[in-house]
Amino acid sequence: MAKGNRKKMFEVGENETLGECLDRISKEGYTPIRRIEKPIFKEVIKDGVAEYEPAGRQILFEAKPAE
Repeated sequence: MAKGNRKKMFEVGENETLGECLDRISKEGYTPIRRIEKPIFKEVIKDGVAEYEPAGRQILFEAKPAE
């Protein structure tokens, strides 16, 4: 019997460490299976031309229910 896709995404909060996020994932009964980092860019106008500069990163964990 198929259980379906029960994966859940967890985002590391702005004032949260990776360890705190992993603890939160465990408390909710999930096990992390993949870490995803996405860059965040900001638009800067130089000489009338829009340029994009790195402004940070978003860290996500994909997790599945713990067995």
